[in-house]
Amino acid sequence: MNTDKLYKIFIYVILIALAISIIVPVGWVFMASIKENSEFYGSPWALPKGFYFQNFIDAIEKARMGEYFINSVIVTALGLAILLVVSIPAAYALARFDFKGKKIINRILMAGLFINVNYIVVPIFLMLLGWDQRLMKVFGKGVFLNNIVVLAIIYAANAIPFTTYLLTNFFKTLPKAYEEAAFIDGAGYFRTMVSVMIPMAKPSIITVILFNFLAFWNEYIISLTLLPGTSKTLPVGLVNLMQSQRAAANYGQMYAGLVLVMLPTLILYILVQQRLTEGMTIGGIKE
Repeated sequence: MNTDKLYKIFIYVILIALAISIIVPVGWVFMASIKENSEFYGSPWALPKGFYFQNFIDAIEKARMGEYFINSVIVTALGLAILLVVSIPAAYALARFDFKGKKIINRILMAGLFINVNYIVVPIFLMLLGWDQRLMKVFGKGVFLNNIVVLAIIYAANAIPFTTYLLTNFFKTLPKAYEEAAFIDGAGYFRTMVSVMIPMAKPSIITVILFNFLAFWNEYIISLTLLPGTSKTLPVGLVNLMQSQRAAANYGQMYAGLVLVMLPTLILYILVQQRLTEGMTIGGIKE
């Protein structure tokens, strides 16, 4: 047996082991979510005796996971909308036009790639708290904390550097002949961007949407910090549910909440994983 075959066998063994290490825990969680509480006191690997969907009903109604699910949907959708409205025109301008201050903007965006918002979430919280305190003195109510719209803006702002960088590199790879043809037909810059360039950049834009959806949907630290009240997103609600139900030994409801968080991302990733990896490589071809 030559070296190439041994290497392939080694790679296959590693990939199979990695797949098992991921699939088995996920499958176990799904099985646990439909078990009655009494079944958890037997063998943890035993198959469920039936489909006990009351766990999901209790998680949605009693643990407010349905409300948190809606909050996550709103925050994710709004954050993506803000991100695309800002990043697409910015990337198009940086890729296609020369203007004063372009190098400075590029350097700021590049610096933003190395800033993890989790490290500065406390200063952001203190800033928003200060703004709320000023509003409280004037209007008697603050609007910046416990506000899912503000949370969506923070998410979008955090993702703008990487998104703009990725889309800028993709726009640079597109031939200028398409823009020149649009200008000959009388299209302005905005119409050219909307009607010609954005449709051609669809693979990279879809990649951006999918990548940031996963980031926004699963984000925990920023949401925990900026939503200190009763309104929460799904990951924060899940952690609270796990803590409360673990103490109450109500495991089925806890795992049902975990499934509610995992299921959308699992379905989305399974459907689009090939497009996601292709778009990432396309966007990094050219500087």
